[in-house]
Amino acid sequence: MLFPTSTFAIFFLIVLPLSWLTMPKVHRWRPFILVASYVFYSWWDWRFIFLLAGCTLWNQLLAVRIHRATTQAQRKLLLTVALIGDLGVLGYFKYYDFFISSSQNMATIVGLQLPFSLRTIILPVGISFYTFMAISYVVDTYRGDFVPTTLEKFAVYLSFFPHLVAGPIVRPGELIPQLSVPRNPRRVDTSRAFYLIATGLFKKVVIANYLASHIVDQVFGAPTQHSSLEILIGIYAYAVQIYADFSGYTDIAIGLALLLGFTFPRNFDSPYAALSLQDFWRRWHMTLSRWLRDYVYIPLGGNRKGTIITYRNLMLTMLIGGLWHGAGWTFVVWGGIHGTGLAFEHWRRDRPGYVEPPDTRRRRITSRLITFNVVCVAWVFFRADSFPRAWEMLTGLFTGWGQASPLVTGSVLLAIAVGIGSQYLPARFPTRLMERFGRLPVVGQAIVLAFALMLTNTMGPEGVAPFIYFRF
Repeated sequence: MLFPTSTFAIFFLIVLPLSWLTMPKVHRWRPFILVASYVFYSWWDWRFIFLLAGCTLWNQLLAVRIHRATTQAQRKLLLTVALIGDLGVLGYFKYYDFFISSSQNMATIVGLQLPFSLRTIILPVGISFYTFMAISYVVDTYRGDFVPTTLEKFAVYLSFFPHLVAGPIVRPGELIPQLSVPRNPRRVDTSRAFYLIATGLFKKVVIANYLASHIVDQVFGAPTQHSSLEILIGIYAYAVQIYADFSGYTDIAIGLALLLGFTFPRNFDSPYAALSLQDFWRRWHMTLSRWLRDYVYIPLGGNRKGTIITYRNLMLTMLIGGLWHGAGWTFVVWGGIHGTGLAFEHWRRDRPGYVEPPDTRRRRITSRLITFNVVCVAWVFFRADSFPRAWEMLTGLFTGWGQASPLVTGSVLLAIAVGIGSQYLPARFPTRLMERFGRLPVVGQAIVLAFALMLTNTMGPEGVAPFIYFRF
């Protein structure tokens, strides 16, 4: 069930008023929203609701056992069992074919034949996201940062439909306490919610879908048939597409949660205005970045065990982040590029006698240009379906100048400019816009919202493509 569809609109128009009626009494609201979330999830494939339910029962059981364990050895053993179960299920559905095919290729090189065969395994929507949230729950319990809640609250936390299929990755401490507090429908921040939903729809339906259908899909589908200029603009267009697509989804998800009375953490903060790769990862998919930092990088040792170990930890964290995004070596290379870049930035700052250059406008522009283009080179591997296709994209940047470039149109350039330029607006601009929208009378808000939706529908291509991060 996609957010920008009539099916979801009907679903939400039923759920919202019933949610507002029941939210003052949380003991009624929680069972209702749990059923609604399972209906939402079952729309793709009803069989996977049993996987979600199994994940819920497994992690609740182990979290309670960890909390009640009397010795550190017992707690560590139970945590290991929980993680093996979570990562084992994720590995089977997402990585089985990847590891089997990779192992077979390696075995063939050395003249061996492995007795394993590939299987056609359907990837459950959102499994990477709710698995990571479940891991947060048991790990936070193990660390003593969170006390296990009831099965009902944990089930709602894991399945709450605004974040279920593509995040943001919400920590237990960020959402579960909200599930115990009665909500007042009259205090719902509807103006901010509608603003986020409208801007999210515009990003997705107009910017992301337009760039995908008018240049990105053609260029990445057959790079050798396009000029260097088309490839260059296609790479920049994909950078804007994936940002508009994913941040648009996040805006909609946060807005829907707000309408239901709940607050989610931010997931994007103008990532293409970053001054370094480290800065980029503080702004891009921030809930995943923090998850990788707190549950992978720091447990590996962070930067506490010397320079070489720090480089190793940065690289391993980003390689795991790349593999989390997709079962393919191109995703591993994408993570490796970011890991190498982060390690290089760390090395440059930690050199003996290094002095930070003065913060000038010229230095900021240079840093942003370098960072953005490194990110774009990495996006080539993220988007390409194979290494040969990625190589064709990169070599095509140098071999086809002077050829006709019909895909590079004014509207494509405008969409790219809007997608990147919007990230350089003053930080207070969106807040002020929301405040002004909120001060309008209800009729005025309805008119503005209706106009925005009509404009989005008119400007967007026919049909709605699935969100990019649905497949992760």
